[in-house]
Amino acid sequence: MTKLMIYGATGYTGRMAAERAKAAGLDLVLGGRDGARLSRLAAELGGDHRAFGLEDGPAIDEALSDVQALLNCAGPFMRTAAPLINAAIRSRTHYLDVAAELDSYRLAEELDEAATEAGVMLLPGSGGSVAMLGSLAGHAAARVTTPIRLRVALHVSGAMSRGSAISATENVTGECLERVDGALTGRSPSDLRDFDFGAGPKTCFPVTLPDLVTIWRDTRIPNIETFVHVSGDAFPSGDLTSLSDGPTAEQREANRYQAAVEVTGADGTVVRSVLDTVNGYTFTPMAAVEAARRILSGEVRPGFLTPASLFGDGFAETIADTRIIDM
Repeated sequence: MTKLMIYGATGYTGRMAAERAKAAGLDLVLGGRDGARLSRLAAELGGDHRAFGLEDGPAIDEALSDVQALLNCAGPFMRTAAPLINAAIRSRTHYLDVAAELDSYRLAEELDEAATEAGVMLLPGSGGSVAMLGSLAGHAAARVTTPIRLRVALHVSGAMSRGSAISATENVTGECLERVDGALTGRSPSDLRDFDFGAGPKTCFPVTLPDLVTIWRDTRIPNIETFVHVSGDAFPSGDLTSLSDGPTAEQREANRYQAAVEVTGADGTVVRSVLDTVNGYTFTPMAAVEAARRILSGEVRPGFLTPASLFGDGFAETIADTRIIDM
């Protein structure tokens, strides 16, 4: 089997991923709840489509029965990840998503053993900030002997999609966390810190990112802090349901993303690196489809993995115009 299903294919990110997967020549199946919208997209792109909700386990199993890899683009992932990951394990389908929510990664940790026994790979964060920051963290950590502390910040600019804004609002109320001596621990959200993304220091606020799980799994650095700097209208307010599907191509082109990392070694050495890339909404479907393509080609290991652990620290730099610079 070499089929890739994109669930949430008619959404903002899902549609871009579907268009890219079709352009890459992948054997594509469009999935989601709305049969009429899926039918129209399938007629436009060509290929199969399957409509099913996530409340009916047997229906999900049937839809995945001949699918090798499932890319979940339907947020909020706190609602969609569990039924789809469990179904993927039952149907022995490799699972990918583009989640930026910690719950998806904690679930993947919990189901790591079951997925391994089933020969199924779980790759949440196959595109997006996890792919970006994992590559950046691995690159910087290799520059010191025995890294003991890592601080990483993502610079988010431009407009948010409607789906991302709703997901972020539902998750931002959660506890602010960091990793201290290997354990996730609460921290003050007012603990601001400056990071230089390449154009001078910017004030960043602490936020709970899934990289507290993924970077820890990849590097075992005991102390990890995650931050965000927001510019433009990246975090909108008001009636989020009235937002547009997402930024236009021109808006994406005008707003690149950056990330900055600081790693401290046991001997006190401190190194800093910066990642510069295209807009996150451009990077995410490109990286996720490239990950799916490589998985369909046989780059697979069972269990819970990250893009950096599966494809190497250089993965992000294979996507579009992405580069890592040592400061």
